[in-house]
Amino acid sequence: MGNTLFLEYEDLITRDELFATCKLNSKERNILLDSFLSTCQWITVYYSWRPNLRDEADNHLVELAVAGNADYLVTKNRKDFQYPELHFNEFQVIDPITLLKEE
Repeated sequence: MGNTLFLEYEDLITRDELFATCKLNSKERNILLDSFLSTCQWITVYYSWRPNLRDEADNHLVELAVAGNADYLVTKNRKDFQYPELHFNEFQVIDPITLLKEE
């Protein structure tokens, strides 16, 4: 977990329109986020790789994966990670369902 990703999660969890059909209220969603964050390892990125992904806003995720020696970068948005200018063999970009099947 890094600062930018944390701020994204914090912003998303407060958007009531995204959770219109969710059984959790705002307070419960914040408790869930806090619980998730308590299991995360905070990573400091010392070097900006800028793999130049289709969506510039996703570059920080690759930098977190590299800095954190991750095996996987888990996202439902795999298409934006398909053709980077820099390639990293240290981790795989997979979707959540694939990760759960591998566990």
